[in-house]
Amino acid sequence: MKQIVKIKSIDRLTHDVLKITAEKPASLQYNPGQAVDISINKTGWEQELRAFTFTSLPEDDFIEFSIKTYPSHNGVTNQLLSLKSGDELIIHDVFGDIGYKGEGIFIAGGAGVTPFIAIFKFLEKQNKVGNNKLLFANKTKADIILEDKFTNLLGSNFINILSDENIAGYEHGFITEGLIKKLTTDQTKYYYLCGPEPMMQAVEKQLSALGIANENIVKEAF
Repeated sequence: MKQIVKIKSIDRLTHDVLKITAEKPASLQYNPGQAVDISINKTGWEQELRAFTFTSLPEDDFIEFSIKTYPSHNGVTNQLLSLKSGDELIIHDVFGDIGYKGEGIFIAGGAGVTPFIAIFKFLEKQNKVGNNKLLFANKTKADIILEDKFTNLLGSNFINILSDENIAGYEHGFITEGLIKKLTTDQTKYYYLCGPEPMMQAVEKQLSALGIANENIVKEAF
């Protein structure tokens, strides 16, 4: 599948994260948590594919992405910074292994929170947020994507950990086995994991040390 869509709007979620909404192709199907390969319909960029997670829901009449930009890389995300409504994206194949299986702890690093944005929107709509928790690792408070939204939705079940800042009310440092254990209750069945590869490897080791079975870990690397 390869379809050209027009951008409807571009907004900033944080200092380096864009929220891009675009037209939704009639035949497009995806599940909350899945991603799609995208390129820009612009000379020299049509073949430069990058994977981005849908942060819209399948039933929405638009598609939405929350994308971290890396201006210094001079790549696709840097190009996105210069786009405006009316410009075009090329939508390719949908893929992704993250989907909601049941209550648990969602562990995200930086832009790895994007599949969880869609899943929590889905749960909110179904009134099934329950006792799900989100543990979100970032460098600074300014890097936290949708902090207000998650705070309102999850309250004390939204736990932020900052590696480069020490602020009251926020955990400091990196995700540890002890922190995961503290958040785990008898109701915790699944551990959802998405973030940069080094973080994923570290957290997987911690989950293994806590005796969590592989089939209870739902993960996606980016």
